Amino acid sequence: MKLLRVGPKGAEKPAILAEDGTVRDLSGIVANIGGQTLSDGGLARIRAADINALPQLQSDRIGPCVANVGKFICIGLNYADHAAETGAAIPEEPIIFMKATSAIIGPNDDVIIPKNSIKPDWEVELAVVIGKEARYVDEADAMDYVAGYCVCNDVSERHFQTERGGTWDKGKGADTFGPIGPWLVTKDEVADPQNLKMWLEVDGKRYQDGSTKTMIFGVAHVVSYVSQFMSLQPGDVITTGTPPGVGMGIKPEPVWLKPGNVMRLGIEGLGEQQQTVKAYTA
Repeated sequence: MKLLRVGPKGAEKPAILAEDGTVRDLSGIVANIGGQTLSDGGLARIRAADINALPQLQSDRIGPCVANVGKFICIGLNYADHAAETGAAIPEEPIIFMKATSAIIGPNDDVIIPKNSIKPDWEVELAVVIGKEARYVDEADAMDYVAGYCVCNDVSERHFQTERGGTWDKGKGADTFGPIGPWLVTKDEVADPQNLKMWLEVDGKRYQDGSTKTMIFGVAHVVSYVSQFMSLQPGDVITTGTPPGVGMGIKPEPVWLKPGNVMRLGIEGLGEQQQTVKAYTA
């Protein structure tokens, strides 16, 4: 299933993408796409519905594909080829940091460069959406706790991230720095999350053209690992790192986002996003 949320910000309706390409209203079946809706039981209710009998929804806006995200967890330097382009050593264990949930926006909403920004950057990433509570999960069982996947643009401010006194979170949590969607694709539709093509373009120029094959720590390992340090709840999002081609890695000079840029990005089977970059205004 491809689940999404459509409508104005703060008033999105839960929906499903039907096989004929129409968007169907799920608000008579579930309250939202998030939390317990993403449990096995919640997803079963949606699967049992006659999708073609549901009302069609028409909207110019797609919202974040998960509502009321409790934790927005990130894994850093999780692609061998990306670590190489940044000159970083291969991590011995997954690097965990957090994005603020207030950074979350729809897949095609504008990205705002924050005040005092110097080095804004892009990162196409595979995000994992949790479907049931997880604590101290074995890697062999980790996929049982996954509801599905979505595209994430882990927008980053590298000056804040690496030159403002430590902690990556500073460069990751600005408003609009977390577009997710367009859809949450349930895990049954993704045969192998470790074999998905992924790409990102800025103003039509392709900078990232990679694959989840080059992840250092795969999805099952990441879910298991994170659960050793914090419990995971339905609707939590874990974004799993980026392949090479980020702005900071461009040679001979890095390339940074600027107002007016248009980012397009996508992951095989999970849809595409497009954001226009704008300057912060008070």
